[in-house]
Amino acid sequence: MKDRLLLWIEGPLHFCIAYHLQKMYDCELYAIIDITNKPKEFFINQNLVKFNKIWFYHDHIKKIHTPDLEYLSSFEKKYNINIWKLAINERIFYRFYDFHKFSSDEILSIEEDTCKFFEEVLDEVQPNYLLTYLPNLHHQELLFELSNAKGVKSLLLSNPILGYKSRIAEYRDIHDSIKKFNEVKSSGRDFKTMKEYLHSFDISKQLKASFEKNSTSKLMKAAFEFLFASDNKHQETHYTYFGRTKLSVLRYMLNLSIKKRQREKFMQKNLLHDIDFEKPFVYYPLGVDPEANILITAPFFTNQTETIRNVAKALPVGYELYVKENPSQISREWREISEYKEIMEIPNVKLLHPSVSNEKLLENSSLVLTIAGSSGFEAAFYEKPSIVFSDVDYTLLPSVHRIKEIEKLPELIRTCLSEKVNPEDLDRFLTLLEKNTFDFDMRGLNTKILEHFFQGGYLLDTEISESQMKEFLADNKSLFEKLSLEYIKKINESKVIKTNEK
Repeated sequence: MKDRLLLWIEGPLHFCIAYHLQKMYDCELYAIIDITNKPKEFFINQNLVKFNKIWFYHDHIKKIHTPDLEYLSSFEKKYNINIWKLAINERIFYRFYDFHKFSSDEILSIEEDTCKFFEEVLDEVQPNYLLTYLPNLHHQELLFELSNAKGVKSLLLSNPILGYKSRIAEYRDIHDSIKKFNEVKSSGRDFKTMKEYLHSFDISKQLKASFEKNSTSKLMKAAFEFLFASDNKHQETHYTYFGRTKLSVLRYMLNLSIKKRQREKFMQKNLLHDIDFEKPFVYYPLGVDPEANILITAPFFTNQTETIRNVAKALPVGYELYVKENPSQISREWREISEYKEIMEIPNVKLLHPSVSNEKLLENSSLVLTIAGSSGFEAAFYEKPSIVFSDVDYTLLPSVHRIKEIEKLPELIRTCLSEKVNPEDLDRFLTLLEKNTFDFDMRGLNTKILEHFFQGGYLLDTEISESQMKEFLADNKSLFEKLSLEYIKKINESKVIKTNEK
């Protein structure tokens, strides 16, 4: 029998992968498509990919209704999935959405329809594999967890902790190809060599390159199209657009522009630029908010200010906590000034400007703490231990400690402050990372997609023509062929593993 591949499509990327897979691999293709109304027309009418069947996610989310609590409760028990954990950490439902306040019944109504829809699709298709991004919204995570519960192998495409590399893996926080960590051979690299390796795959450089693609002209064009050419019916059909009238969006964007300038002025004046590296300090780099890296990966540590407060409480006397704003937070127009003030008011905490050198902070710190960021991994290259608040893949490193019980944090910090990093351990992990990743600039490809189809990412509800898609496929043929080959390789590897397990 042919393998049945179920693809989660939220734009051109996985569609382009499907286009090449149908040529390179003998399989049946199915797709759940999460898209706005204008590009939807392309997916309905296109003749480039012969899907066995497609579904549009938002077509199956009914008008808000009284939720069936009995069904949702049985769903949780049957599949061991915590619905409220996913829902409360959904940026649309809570904390980060300014256009509509969702009630509990509204949320559960959406969850019920989502659960029933995903169950029906998985039962009908019975896919061998689910192809998707690493989930960044609650319904994607729900599909991933439900697929796992039903025995469907997931192939999650993601950016790992090294820049300009990509990974396709079954799980978020586990390497697929792994022996016992101590059995992985060290290649004998020292800290100097490994640090040079880290710098050659610099994530911050990669992120900066993607931010620099922003275009004022495309922003203005997108704004004009939204205000004067869009019918803006998504607030009726897509819960992710509830409350987004043209007037409310315009008001929000103008207000955000003003706030961004105010925040930058405050940061420049109040966040520290000059740091005393002679004093002993523990380093906490802020993660970007909102971001799946925190909301999904660390569901019980999503309030970073509270986490910082807990870390400050746990420090031994003689150590200060240096908290640095993330340069990538500019993609969210920085944080509320009130949040900066709250962090600055915590005793024994210094809030640093994003321009402060991350490398110097890693070099001079005694210990690094992070929710789920790459700094915990980078700390090892500077011979510093780290503490993380989530299950990330680099917790395989003996110098990285996963904290689950916050009351044990003071004791763990004291232990870590006297710990040394073994270069052989880091070398082993790099070997494992190299085996489970491949050279591929996913962020760069996503930037190309936004530029080609979506006004640089400023407007997602844009029409897609077949000629436009053909042009993109032709221009990026080699990239998608490489990516599709990696998927085929992963599928074949999983079959070998399954055979060996019998």
